[in-house]
Amino acid sequence: MNRKELIRTIKFVLVSASAGLVEIGVFILMNELTGFRYWPCYLTALVASVVWCFTINRRYTFQSTKNVPRAMAMVFAFYLVFTPASTILGNYLAESLHWNEYLVTAINMGLNLLLEYLYDTFVVYRNEMDNNDVAARKRAREEAIS
Repeated sequence: MNRKELIRTIKFVLVSASAGLVEIGVFILMNELTGFRYWPCYLTALVASVVWCFTINRRYTFQSTKNVPRAMAMVFAFYLVFTPASTILGNYLAESLHWNEYLVTAINMGLNLLLEYLYDTFVVYRNEMDNNDVAARKRAREEAIS
């Protein structure tokens, strides 16, 4: 892995960690204050974190000018598969096997981080990275220093 991709990966992990804080915060509020079962708490928290993560990663991690509706549709396609799978599995683990809800949510978050990074890198932003104004300013600074 080259230096540029290592930095991109670190950025993605940091943004995902902040999205994880959003997700776990919403999950805690929903789980502790509403009396809802696992799945509506998880789904609400997941949607909040996805919107946060998409917005920040598109601009700063992948530095892409890719059409927002098109990129969001591609991310939505990922979540059309990931969300039902993780919700059904999470609900089974939490409700049927009586695993701790927070452990189940942490497992889902880890899977989400890994799978979405791969999907975003090789599908959503493939061939359309480092072309927005943030990337252009960075290139200009680097050229000025050289």
